[in-house]
Amino acid sequence: MYLPAFPAVERGLGVPHGSAEFTLAAFFIGLALGQAVYGPLSDRFGRRKPLLAGLALYAFASVGCALAGSLPALVAWRFLQALGGCAGMVITRAVVRDHCGAREAARAFSMLLLVMGLAPILAPLLGSWVATALGWRAIFVVLVIFGLAGFFTVLIRLEESHDTRHEPPLRLGKVLGDYAGLLANRSFLGFVLVGGLSMAGLFAYIAGSPFVLMELYGVPAGQYGWVFGANALGFVATSQINAYLLKRHPPTELLRRALGLPALAAPLLALLALAGWLPQPLLLAGLFAYIASLGFLSPNSTAAALATHGQQAGTASALLGTVQFGLATVAGTLVGAFHDGTARPLVFVMAACGVGAWLAHRLLIAPLEKRAAAKHLL
Repeated sequence: MYLPAFPAVERGLGVPHGSAEFTLAAFFIGLALGQAVYGPLSDRFGRRKPLLAGLALYAFASVGCALAGSLPALVAWRFLQALGGCAGMVITRAVVRDHCGAREAARAFSMLLLVMGLAPILAPLLGSWVATALGWRAIFVVLVIFGLAGFFTVLIRLEESHDTRHEPPLRLGKVLGDYAGLLANRSFLGFVLVGGLSMAGLFAYIAGSPFVLMELYGVPAGQYGWVFGANALGFVATSQINAYLLKRHPPTELLRRALGLPALAAPLLALLALAGWLPQPLLLAGLFAYIASLGFLSPNSTAAALATHGQQAGTASALLGTVQFGLATVAGTLVGAFHDGTARPLVFVMAACGVGAWLAHRLLIAPLEKRAAAKHLL
């Protein structure tokens, strides 16, 4: 919601241009660290209690964001906001895994993207209107209301989906051992890196697109919301196509076929930017191609990663999210760190993410799939 208000935030707090991106980086760090905590908590104590605690923290931190009087204060409150909000990201995946097998989970994640995709479609538009009418601080007041609405909805409507009666006591050694075991699983690691690297490109786009589109290409704040929404609509549309195709194809096959699009689109943009010729229509087309491909990559990589970790669904979901948003933090930070007044930092980071996801599949997952296919033939 506050992406279109980045220039207003910087003017309001009296900070240099590009400084607002640090608040986004702090949010990514909070998402990465917080998910590592909520996963084991949800496996030990159930899904409802940690989710309610996270939503309460999210609403409280949103109040702090609305009242922040300096950039460091806004950065700190955004970090806390992420620590609360990430509970919903971890625990919703775990709840899906509690109820579904691999293919059904991939379809469920695709349907969830239909809901979650409305946020990037509507949020920048709503943020532009709210910031224009009431100022950028009012955006965080809206988020306070949203957090409270989520809290009471979970409190009233969400039933517990995880049986904790036989769960062992929560100990740091066991949690770290569980994480180490998951990282040692080549299949899990491969799918996590595929999903994480491809999604890191999305967050590079989130961090860099306000400057590139609004400042460099002169797209007005109101129209930026429509551009952002169009890309999100492509994301939602492909996720629904993915849900339909899953009736006849396994998620791993759809994942493999879709990986080529971001691995080609983003490097093409990088080459054009390096040559000094990147017209706006080509930039928008390349960004759309990359973001739309995530409708196939995100649900299928998530479902494949969690497929064999039912009892540890919360922990596996947490590690998946921590790696994903750790990579997102790096991607968003690199876009800001290499800011040079051009589109090159944005498209170069997205290109590295797209190619990296393709390489992770080729090096970690493809050999396992070939081995399994050969064993099946024998």
